[in-house]
Amino acid sequence: MNRVKKWMISTLVTICILFVLVAALVIYVDPFFQYHAPLEDFPYLVDNQLSQNPGMAKHMEYDSVILGSSMTVNFNTDWFEELMGLDTIKLNYSGAYPKDQANIMDVIFDSGHQVDAVFLGVDVMTYTGGVNETKYPLPEYLYDDNYFNDVQYLFNKDVVLNYILRPLADPDKTDLSTVYQSWWTDEYYNIQWVMHNYERPQKTDVVTEKDAYLASVDLNLKTNLCPYIEQNPDTTFYIFFPPYSILYWNDVICENHLEATIAEYYEIADTVLDYDNVRVFFFPNQEWIVTDLNNYADYSHYHRDINRYMAECFRDGTCEVTDGEEMKEALIVMQEVINRFDFDELFAVEY
Repeated sequence: MNRVKKWMISTLVTICILFVLVAALVIYVDPFFQYHAPLEDFPYLVDNQLSQNPGMAKHMEYDSVILGSSMTVNFNTDWFEELMGLDTIKLNYSGAYPKDQANIMDVIFDSGHQVDAVFLGVDVMTYTGGVNETKYPLPEYLYDDNYFNDVQYLFNKDVVLNYILRPLADPDKTDLSTVYQSWWTDEYYNIQWVMHNYERPQKTDVVTEKDAYLASVDLNLKTNLCPYIEQNPDTTFYIFFPPYSILYWNDVICENHLEATIAEYYEIADTVLDYDNVRVFFFPNQEWIVTDLNNYADYSHYHRDINRYMAECFRDGTCEVTDGEEMKEALIVMQEVINRFDFDELFAVEY
């Protein structure tokens, strides 16, 4: 019995030591940056927006932030240093809803950083959803300050194998200036590829009322955006509307919600322009971008050269709208671009 008892104690102690060593390894390397900034010489793999963004928001050095959906992934943060003198970090979420943006802004503004600028890409279609709707289930233990629930991080097999041991075996440190960039390489940005993969939606005769989305838009603004603008008056919010391709507008026309979508754009811009620390940039009326499908890899995702152009606009004020009247004019130009585009000619060609 004594021998069995000793074996059991020895085994238990060994297991405890292994658990302590695993936890110590995770804390030391900290691949999700929950406890400290990155080690200088470790080849970190950064590819998990949901799990790694909150840690980067807490412990990276920055004074400005890029937020948004996959429409923002091709920004290079070095451009913002070059053009505006800002030390910028990219914390976007592919397919992000307004609540996703609010969740990371909670972390950003609670982190103690002085945030001079937030560059927020707004996808109007996401503002029609519920105020608590997120793209993916939130790993709350990575977003809160409760260390007791960190066991899900400290003893996570995926963390150890894929974010500590795998980078050590195949070191290729992620370049944080281009983190999360889209997988499409230059050869995918052409009209043949876009049209080959585009599925034309069925037309509907049911017209969406002009104000159909506005209640949801207003609620999302009130809950997930405006409070952060109000509570951080020393931060300039660069709120911009990305330039989806003309095919996106073909979808909107086929689904018969053009007027409702235009009303969304105006409602969002008109609301946030009431704040002194907000600048609004409108890109969907840039005909040279949206009508040239060689700028795109699908119906909405544009080449990084377009991201570069947008960054330059943030610097010099091109494409900025400063009040409701200018926004109305920008929307009129956008609608003219859509109305005069020859969709019949586009779809008559075999790709």
